[in-house]
Amino acid sequence: MSADLDPVIHSQARLRIMTTLTALPAGDRLTFPRLQQLLDATAGNLSTHLRKLEDAGYVEVVKSFRGRVPSTEVGATRDGRRAFEDYLAALQALLTPPAAPAARTDPEADRSATSPQEER
Repeated sequence: MSADLDPVIHSQARLRIMTTLTALPAGDRLTFPRLQQLLDATAGNLSTHLRKLEDAGYVEVVKSFRGRVPSTEVGATRDGRRAFEDYLAALQALLTPPAAPAARTDPEADRSATSPQEER
């Protein structure tokens, strides 16, 4: 099985963003400053990676006002959650060693494979 990792998510910073946002219940969001704090990221770096995720349809960035103060909230979209689940499945497939070949059950074949020295 060939497991392709989504290049949009595979970047370390974007993987951390998606991990954080998909840990929230569906429909919930984090404020930009809270996400920045959780990830220990600079505002510019976080903005750049959020834009790539937003362009892919994986996150939704909602800008509003709380009173007179601007507020930016970020949440994972349904497509983003699905892409993240697919990413995790592909990663798991890469990390899972291939299954060992099934053991033979034909005793006749086992005897013929035994060398004369092993029989002594």
